[in-house]
Formats: sequence, C-alpha cells, structure tokens
Amino acid sequence: MEEFVNLPKTKRGQKTLDNIVRSAEGLFFEKGYHATSIIDITNEASIALGTFYIYFKDKYSLYKYLLLSYSHDIRKAIAVDILPTHTRFEAEKIGLKAFLQYIRDHKHVYNIIWESLYIDKKLFIEYYEDFAGRYAHGLAKAQKVGEVIDVDTTILSYFLMGVSNFIGLKYVMFEEDAEDNLDDIVEKVMDILEAGMFLQSKKKPPLKE
Repeated sequence: MEEFVNLPKTKRGQKTLDNIVRSAEGLFFEKGYHATSIIDITNEASIALGTFYIYFKDKYSLYKYLLLSYSHDIRKAIAVDILPTHTRFEAEKIGLKAFLQYIRDHKHVYNIIWESLYIDKKLFIEYYEDFAGRYAHGLAKAQKVGEVIDVDTTILSYFLMGVSNFIGLKYVMFEEDAEDNLDDIVEKVMDILEAGMFLQSKKKPPLKE
C-alpha cells in the first residue's frame, strides 16, 4: 500500500489524508472516477492542490489506495468475529452477515470497486483474485479437517463470493430503503448452502439400450 501513498507520520497529517480520501470517495460515488478531477477533490477537501501531491502522485494512486483499503476493511470486518473455535459453516455464516452489514454501512464501496473494471481491468482482476486466493486458502484448511467437501477451492471461493456479492446487491443496493433483517437473509442463504439446491444429488445412471 505504501507504494501508492505517502503515509503521514503525525495525527494532523493523518487527518488531512483521511479528509482527501473521504472527499474522493464521495466524488467517485457521485460523479464517477473519470468525471472527477484532482481539483474537484482538493476543493471538496478544502486543501491546496499541492497538499494532494504530498500524499499521492496522481488520481490513479489514490484510487488504488481506496481499493486496497476496501479489501483490507472488508476482510477485517469479516474476520473480527470469526474465531478458530468456529466451524467453517459458522465462519461462513458470520462472514456473510459481516459483509452485508459492511456494505449496508458503506454503500459507495460497490460502485467504486466495480468501476475499476472500466478504469483499469487489471485492478478489477487483482482485487477479486487476491480476495479469492485468501478465501480458497481458508477453504482448503477446512477441507483437510473434513468440514468442506472435496471440490476445487478456487471455484468454490468464487461461488461463495458470488453469493455474497449478489445477495448484497439485492438486499442493500437494489432495495436501498429496505429494512430487511440481515439475520433472516443470512439464515436463508445458509439453509440453501447446507441443504443443496437439487432434490437428487446423485447423477442418474445411463439408460440401458
């Protein structure tokens, strides 16, 4: 992360950096990355243009700093309540609830992360590949102790990430004013994951001629 930002050494400097980041987040969410200039950001933050360059060399560096911050914050939000004593099923349940709550509290994150696909496709790929890699590592550990079925952990990580992302889209972004109980939503998701969606789990034998 340090390659994208000059981290401050004082509380005052940290306050200024936070101000820049908050201003950029609001503008990126409202106007989009390409329609937002550094001048827009500094005006919103009420700082001199030169102050921006103390922390970031350009707008792209600021944007990448935001992506890395979101990745760190989401993982932290998910991990904070997951203890080694929890089963993988319990960890998935806690993690899904934590993710949905984080998105509900930070609705701008979806827009800013997904816009990376149109800013620099590499950023979009790196964001999800890094997340999936860490996810797959945890799933592989659960496989070794018999808590997860023997399937490809990369595919499984993307499957579970897809569930989280699109459940979040439905119940946080599409229904912005809804007050759905996240616990109820999580319970329904986990019921499906636990039971499976097909009534017959085994393949039918081929018909005899």
